[in-house]
Amino acid sequence: MDEPALIREAQHGDLDAFNRLVIQYQDCVFNTALRVLSDEEMAADAAQEAFIKAFRSIGSFRGGSFKAWLLRTVTNTCYDELRRTKRRPTVALEPETGEGEEMDTPRWLADPSLSPEEKFELDELEHAIQHCLDQLPDEFKAVVILVDVEGLDYSEVSKVVRRPLGTVKSRLARARLKVQECLQAFKELLPTIFRLEDEPIL
Repeated sequence: MDEPALIREAQHGDLDAFNRLVIQYQDCVFNTALRVLSDEEMAADAAQEAFIKAFRSIGSFRGGSFKAWLLRTVTNTCYDELRRTKRRPTVALEPETGEGEEMDTPRWLADPSLSPEEKFELDELEHAIQHCLDQLPDEFKAVVILVDVEGLDYSEVSKVVRRPLGTVKSRLARARLKVQECLQAFKELLPTIFRLEDEPIL
């Protein structure tokens, strides 16, 4: 995919070019929204709204990481939704789908090569991690999601959240520590390397 060419075409109003960009990034945009909002229906709405905003404002894109630019849009959209609903998102250790049924493995973690036992353990660990992420203040949560889940580097995250690089590093360190401490309540689900008495890598 020639991303720069697609961006230029989208900036000239080519909807087909923009839709190809949407296909490229829709999973990471949705997953980021889901991590922040902890609700599949709200995340889908936020992702859709973010892409609409992105298409309307793509003329303002001046280069750099297009992924980071999109994630800034969806992160801000999620913050707007949290402010609108005036609530902190919460997630049960057995989250539900939009139809009220228990969610099995989230789609981005599905792996057909896993045994039933491995899949169950991965489900439990995923639910525990999401629970601990949801205990973080929104600004800390966004930083750890963008770095540790979406793989952005510090400078990209600094642009997404519009905070100095030092602030990003500080928030990330504190967020990781809080998640690590929270996960000790689910110690039996964790690989040894994630436990505080051993060398942590989270």
